[in-house]
Amino acid sequence: MADTEFKIDDTVDITDVVCPTTFVKAKVALEELDEGQVLSIRMNDGEPVQNVPRSIKEEGHKILKLINNEDGTYNLIVEKVGD
Repeated sequence: MADTEFKIDDTVDITDVVCPTTFVKAKVALEELDEGQVLSIRMNDGEPVQNVPRSIKEEGHKILKLINNEDGTYNLIVEKVGD
């Protein structure tokens, strides 16, 4: 699913892991980006959707959008802030 609102620099799929590993995988993917780059994180509904966005925000990154894929998964679009 293409989202033309943002230029996605990288994508990580964390639908195959459970909390708290979901945030760890998302954080590692963010650390590999440069400041200002955008990461799309694909995750399952439920615990990941509740916890990952909050944890990423607490790390100081910017949540741009949460997209419901209508299949039990979401894409969280995150801009990396700082290094």
